Amino acid sequence: MLLPILLLSAAGFTVLTTEFLIIGLLPPMARDLGVSVSQAGLLVSLFAFTVAAAGPFLTALMANIERKRLFIGVLIVFGLSNVLAALSPNIWVMAVARFIPALTLPVFWSLASATAVEIVGPAYAGRAISTVAFGIVAATVFGIPIGVLISDAFGWRAAFWVLAAVAFAKALLLFVYFPQKRIVGETIRFATQLRVVRDPIVVGNVVLSLLIFTGMFTAYTYLADMLERLAGFDGKIVGWSMMAFGAIGILGNWIGGRMVDKNPLGTTTLFAALMALGLSFVTSVMHNHPLLALTLGLWGISQAALFIVCHVRVMKSAPQAPAFAASLNISGANIGIGLGAVVGGAIIDRLGLAALGWSSALILAAALVVAIVLMAASRRATARPAATPDAIAADACPAGTACADSRG
Repeated sequence: MLLPILLLSAAGFTVLTTEFLIIGLLPPMARDLGVSVSQAGLLVSLFAFTVAAAGPFLTALMANIERKRLFIGVLIVFGLSNVLAALSPNIWVMAVARFIPALTLPVFWSLASATAVEIVGPAYAGRAISTVAFGIVAATVFGIPIGVLISDAFGWRAAFWVLAAVAFAKALLLFVYFPQKRIVGETIRFATQLRVVRDPIVVGNVVLSLLIFTGMFTAYTYLADMLERLAGFDGKIVGWSMMAFGAIGILGNWIGGRMVDKNPLGTTTLFAALMALGLSFVTSVMHNHPLLALTLGLWGISQAALFIVCHVRVMKSAPQAPAFAASLNISGANIGIGLGAVVGGAIIDRLGLAALGWSSALILAAALVVAIVLMAASRRATARPAATPDAIAADACPAGTACADSRG
């Protein structure tokens, strides 16, 4: 059953490249569309906020749809949206091209993760999801940087044309090779999925993801701009630098996928602290290229790890509805992505580009406080004595009432 997981990983590459490619294209795209970089950065927020708003509801509605048909449909939508992006004459048409795929991204990522877990079992959820999530790492290693290199050589619109062709090719691969048989467990009722949001531990985990991704994307949204304006790199070096940033993330994906199954909150805390450390220094070492490489390496490892760690952590907090929990994590993460783009743009306008690093680190410090509180709450919940069979029977049949014997 490894083939379906690898196919989902390949599809995830296209889906996540579509979301994040624009980060590497912001400077030339903004110039061509006649807007500022911070205004173009709002397209990142539009995509992210759409994912956050629509994700849980659409995922809950589509959780029981035959998976092959659903995944192929998502890729076709992404292909058509990238065609529209390549043809966009202004920022408003580009906004439509960003809005449409944002509706389907959380459905794909939530159900692809749940499908992988259903294939291997919950004990190996971290490893299975990290295999699917390798598509995210590949998007940062190859997708975004190659898109930047294509943009530098042929224009930013060419990058979207290539991505559209890749999306249609992946849809064809799924059509030919993905199993037709529905790879799902028992059907989960819509109401059962919605009840997950009443669990404070689940909600706390989603808030933690929100804060982490806000801190992450306050800086990452404008990484290409930082490398161009602060480090003095041209478009080609920016592309290769972002490829190296993503490549080191392979290590983070591998480590995070193996650590998260043992201690999800502890692993989150570790990598969030490491990323805050890297971001604290990143803008101050822009002209010292060896130190810049080390700092970007620490940031890249932590960021790639946190993509998978946050996802698995929230899914494990709601084992009764993991796909819906995954969609909640995607919503929280994308609210963070959108807020990060907005906050980062505001910081650039008010404090300057060099303030992005330490500002992001302060947001991650707030996330660490939430993680510590959640660890304490989780320990208290685990320490509560489990209900005994006699207590359950007493609750079901209070004194003075007649209950039928369960054995008839």
